[in-house]
Parts: sequence; structure tokens; C-alpha cells
Amino acid sequence: MFKTPKLLITVLIVSFITLSGCTNWHKKYMALEVEHQNLQGRYQNCVGSLDANNLQKTQMASRLQQYEMTIAELQKQIEEQQSAAKASGFGEDYDVDYDAQKGTLTVTLPNAILFKPGKASLKGVKNSDLDYIASVLKSKYQGRMIDIVGNTDSDPIKKSKWKDNWQLSSERALAVLRYLTKKGIKANMVRGVACGSSRPIDTNKTAAGKARNRRVEIVVHMK
Repeated sequence: MFKTPKLLITVLIVSFITLSGCTNWHKKYMALEVEHQNLQGRYQNCVGSLDANNLQKTQMASRLQQYEMTIAELQKQIEEQQSAAKASGFGEDYDVDYDAQKGTLTVTLPNAILFKPGKASLKGVKNSDLDYIASVLKSKYQGRMIDIVGNTDSDPIKKSKWKDNWQLSSERALAVLRYLTKKGIKANMVRGVACGSSRPIDTNKTAAGKARNRRVEIVVHMK
């Protein structure tokens, strides 16, 4: 019977072990390669997220700075307006604006304290706001030309006798003018002006904006 030499058997065993070892190492390599790619992908995602977060952080910081500047500017305007109101004699309860370039001092009265919707007759026989305005005009602004300017929102006239917003703003300005002249403002120093909806100070797309646009302005010419 043929007997396999011991040396040959030894060589075969070593070869088998070596080949098996190579196969295991190959599997380990492939597994590690897949894990490496996964980790690399997760790393890149993290880097991308960090970049996006940094960009968002920069944008938010820029917006925050803009908001802070806007707030500071509004605070400055409020302080200037309060200062102008005090200096004008009309007090802080009224919206007072001084335009140095035009040389005008403007007191804005919302229609809500003067007129009912769609009406041009003043609320009540006595109006405390106009009484106060008249007293300040007489005490501090004698000899100054005064314009009474009527303004409306952009809603078309539908259920009232007025032809259009021009007529409504004119009648309201004249109602205030007549009241002030009865309170001692000289007739030759005051004029009525109708602007209709042509000079909005806010949007006419919202109820609040329309309410701001419906107003009467007392404009004192300082020059």
C-alpha cells in the first residue's frame, strides 16, 4: 500500500493553513474597508452639517445685528419725537414731528378721536383734544401759518354722500378748521387742505394701516 511521505503531508497542512489565513485576512480587510467608507461618509456629513450650522450662525448673527441697529434707530426716533413733543408744547400724548428742512411742525390726530367712520362731523359739540391744540397754537404759535390737512385710506366711497375720498378729506379738514377758528385761531392764518388717500403713512392692506392713514394733520409753518 502506497504511503504518503510525512514531508508531503506537512507541506499540505501548512499550505491549507496559509490559504485559510489569507481568506480570513481578506474578509477582515473588506470589512474594515466598508467600515472605513462608512466612517468617512459620516465624517463628511458631520463636516457638511458643521459648515451649514456655521453659515446659519453667521446669517443669524448678521440679522441680529441688523435688528439691534433697527431697534437703536427706532429708540432714537422715539426719543427725538418725545423731545420734539416736549419742546413744541403739545406734550407727549400727541404725535408731533418737526421737519427742520421744511420748517414745519406737524401734530397728527387720528380720525378715531375726531370722526365716526364715513362721517365729517366732529364727535360731540366739544372736543378736548382740539381745545388743547387750539390753546397751544394761540399761546406759542401766534402769527404762524397753519394748514389743516385731511387724509383718508384708499377704500372707495360706497355708502355715504361723499363723491370720493378727496371730498371726505376736505370736509373733515374744514370741520377741524372751523372748530379751531371758533376757539380763537385767526381765520387769515389757517388753511384747509384735502389730500384724500394720496399721502399714506402706512399700508392700506391692513386694518391697522388704514387706521393710521385716516388722520388730520395740524401743520404749523415755522419759517
